[in-house]
Amino acid sequence: MNRTSLLAIPAAVLLALVPGTASAYPNPGTVTGDVVVHDPTMIRTSAGRYLLYSTGGGLAYRTSTDRTAFSAGGDAFATKPGWWSSYATEAWAPDISYHGGKYLMYYAVSTFGSNKSAIGLAGSATGLPGSWTDYGTVYTSTTSSDYNAIDPNLFVDDDGKWWLSFGSWWTGIKMIQIDPGTGKQLASNTTRYSIASRPTGTKAVEAPYIVKRGGYYYLFASYDVCCQGTSSTYKVKVGRATSVTGPYYDKSGVAMTNNGGTPVLESHGSVIGPGGQSVMNDSDGDLIVYHYYDGNDNGTPKLGINLLSWSTGWPVAY
Repeated sequence: MNRTSLLAIPAAVLLALVPGTASAYPNPGTVTGDVVVHDPTMIRTSAGRYLLYSTGGGLAYRTSTDRTAFSAGGDAFATKPGWWSSYATEAWAPDISYHGGKYLMYYAVSTFGSNKSAIGLAGSATGLPGSWTDYGTVYTSTTSSDYNAIDPNLFVDDDGKWWLSFGSWWTGIKMIQIDPGTGKQLASNTTRYSIASRPTGTKAVEAPYIVKRGGYYYLFASYDVCCQGTSSTYKVKVGRATSVTGPYYDKSGVAMTNNGGTPVLESHGSVIGPGGQSVMNDSDGDLIVYHYYDGNDNGTPKLGINLLSWSTGWPVAY
């Protein structure tokens, strides 16, 4: 993929990259090898090795040394934690990060279409398969809940406060404050904040991911329907806020709690239903890492990676 430094690209060119139509969206950067993934999360170690985990089994693993050629390895968990069986047989939508000398991975355990769900947490000194210690459940939902405890994302703010966003369908994306000492909800703040929802029409918003750039907090989320191969309508949208707990607004000023969201990636050509996204900072800039359904391969879910420009104050994939 293009790893040209952002600094080498004139601002006028970056502005021209803002899509006016779906056909203007960039194709994913070139990746090879074991790239069939769903809901990818990726991090680069201090030695320059990329670790990627995704939905499936005991959390599927891929690795790369150059961000192009990926190879598969064992799942994060060779033996699945016993508590999973109360919710499902496999884990979904992991979120990997590195804090306090340790890799952390939040993940979800659920069955498709159900909100009897749980978010779990594991830690590792190396981030490699088989090295993870499971810390049990962090947050749960039941069939009587108005939210769904899946698709977790940890965000640590400039003050060292930890926040976990999550959610899928129902009443949308939620956020809780996390105790950095335990990785679980902070006992002194049990508020469940609402940061994105679709109160009219479809309830289809999920997979939050938050970053802070240039004084704003940006909330990325996946909208519409995933997991339908070439019939998928998934897309990535974003809003921004001056406070981590919101309110988040899109480029047109519409609140993300009222169906708002500015498009970042949508279907184009054979790239169908991009979503399940995460964002990571690399040596050449920010990356959006996601899956899409390959229209040239019977809708197989594939890994997508693009650089992001922030020159307009809004993320633009290229």
